[in-house]
Amino acid sequence: MKPISIKDIAREANVSITTVSFILNGKAEKMRISQEMITKVEKIIQDFGFRPNQVARSLRTGNTKTIGLIVEDISNPFFASIARLIENKAYKHGYKIIYSSTENNLEKAKGLIRMFRSRQVDGYIIAPMEGMEEDIKTLLADRTPVVVFDRNLLGVDVNCVLVDNKGGTYDGTDYLIRKGKKNIAFVTVDLEVEQIKDRYLGFEKALYLNGIKKNKKLYKSIPFTNTAEETTAELVEFFTANPEIDGVLFATNYLAVRGLFSFKQMKKEINDNFRVIAYDDHDIFKLHSPEISAVQQPVEAIADEVMTLMLKALNSVDSFEEMVHNKVMLLSSVIER
Repeated sequence: MKPISIKDIAREANVSITTVSFILNGKAEKMRISQEMITKVEKIIQDFGFRPNQVARSLRTGNTKTIGLIVEDISNPFFASIARLIENKAYKHGYKIIYSSTENNLEKAKGLIRMFRSRQVDGYIIAPMEGMEEDIKTLLADRTPVVVFDRNLLGVDVNCVLVDNKGGTYDGTDYLIRKGKKNIAFVTVDLEVEQIKDRYLGFEKALYLNGIKKNKKLYKSIPFTNTAEETTAELVEFFTANPEIDGVLFATNYLAVRGLFSFKQMKKEINDNFRVIAYDDHDIFKLHSPEISAVQQPVEAIADEVMTLMLKALNSVDSFEEMVHNKVMLLSSVIER
């Protein structure tokens, strides 16, 4: 059962969330709220069984100076870099970060939100997955600051920092086409998430606008649950079965890394006849010979925008201002190597 929120109290009393907040926080008289209204709201709070610890969480009268960070996989270089930058920026403002991974498991994601709620974190930074909509709406209804990044959730009005995934893979595919490639493969992961879908759409658009017919044989989806060895084996089979491939765009950097292992196993050379580009840069790509081109996400800018929105939201909670949610869209760039 969904926990009772300030929004529920306000709706039942037919007043604003701010009015309920003032009453709960002992500021009703100062804000000239009538005794009749105070009595009405207090009775609804009692009838609804709105517990004191929920009030404390909702109003943040006792800040813990901690922020929960929930991502898909903290070992992924992209999320690890973001987490480190966010941690540094939060520390400068007196906050500590507690982070964990969902492993793309919805039940685990919901459990992490419950765990962070029990620790009374002051805010949440989340790389969400489909199915978390109601959990995030509940947090927002309790005036809990939430910022999502890397992906959005349809139908949820929340602070959001995104990167133009379509534009990134469009530019990456266009790079391969400018190098004369026509049989371009797209290797992705089987996750039904917005940013992965958008990366394919950008790839598809680049082919279309350059007059290259889409070839379904050159599309490869790898199970997210695969081990590294299983992914390498699938890629060896894919590239062996399609020798006409002269360029490939990997939709994630970890898939590109496994691709490099498969090419080594196949003794397949990366050269002017066969080019590779990865979405998301990785140190391995600079160490590899030849170096691997990449679509680079603006990691520093993502962390900056996430913390700017989070700090603004935290200030809004403390001041009882109306929360305004912002959506920030950032651009990626192609690193040609």
